[in-house]
Amino acid sequence: MSGMRQTLTQALTQAWNGQGGWGQALAFVLLPVSCLFTGLVAIRRALYQHGVFKQETLSVPVIVVGNVMVGGVGKTPVTMALVNHFKAKGLRVGVLSRGYGRKTSSTLAVSPKSQSQKVGDEPLLIARSCQVPVFVGNSRVDAGRALLALHPDVQVLVCDDGLQHWPLARDLELCVFDERGVGNGLMLPAGPLREPWPRKPWTHATSGNEVPCLVLKTAGVAGPHEFAVQRRLADFAVQADGTPRALSSFGQTPVQALAGIAKPEQFFAMLCEQGLNVCHTQALADHADLAQLTIDAAHGDVLCTEKDAVKLWTHHINAWAVPLQTTLPTELLAAIDWHLAAAQHAKLSSPHGHQTA
Repeated sequence: MSGMRQTLTQALTQAWNGQGGWGQALAFVLLPVSCLFTGLVAIRRALYQHGVFKQETLSVPVIVVGNVMVGGVGKTPVTMALVNHFKAKGLRVGVLSRGYGRKTSSTLAVSPKSQSQKVGDEPLLIARSCQVPVFVGNSRVDAGRALLALHPDVQVLVCDDGLQHWPLARDLELCVFDERGVGNGLMLPAGPLREPWPRKPWTHATSGNEVPCLVLKTAGVAGPHEFAVQRRLADFAVQADGTPRALSSFGQTPVQALAGIAKPEQFFAMLCEQGLNVCHTQALADHADLAQLTIDAAHGDVLCTEKDAVKLWTHHINAWAVPLQTTLPTELLAAIDWHLAAAQHAKLSSPHGHQTA
């Protein structure tokens, strides 16, 4: 039964990505369900747009980094790059996240010493790497309020994921795509889209102005009005205690690699491109729990992603994490800075800007 399920999933995924195959027939059968889902999304969106469901505005600008495609597209590395950009400009930044995969549901502060099971692996990575306040919560509004209450000096909030979390009003959206683009262009479950694309303009809950949405491409060719994000592995790895090691120092010594991300094969390929002799790999599910992971030391040193390391170091302290370096184009950063300045001015001018934090 599990083999049949895996075969159906693979065929449908190929159809989602526009790669043809017999999964297209399955996608066609699912079209009525997609139409129903499309209608429900439209109704829910309209209820927020017309004020039937309340959209909350916080006292500082909110930037949402999200996606309309199912699966990982590189949102968290973009979030981290954006946070580091704001920090370099002297801004005090906070980060909000749902904390996907965590075993808790309450609103929690994330510290570098938090447990990934309680806060999620990506929020923990952001807290450790960026050294900024991070809060997780099923309600981003509650998380934002809690963060601002504890850190009233924060000037801008970046929401890692949450493009469809409409209860939280936002001042700027960054919609991230990878090489798949919009796939076959269909809504779930016949296609990979969470909401129709192109998106209809969203209206800010307080100002009534249209919320700008910038489109980023983390892989593949960027089209017109899209910003190409550059990603590459660092030329070094680090251990839990911060000890660095140049990748070149591994030489041709056999090493093993593991990755619990959306596309583990890409990480393995990038290691090989760095000249490493990767003799053994473990491709794990995205956000996989690594507590029971078995590692055979005979395969050599362990290399992993930073997201995996925050979980793996609890049990395998000698693992080496290889950072992913994400570079946002200058034109994109200039556009973000302009929109942020406009949002900050609007917050200062609005009589409602201080009420919901």
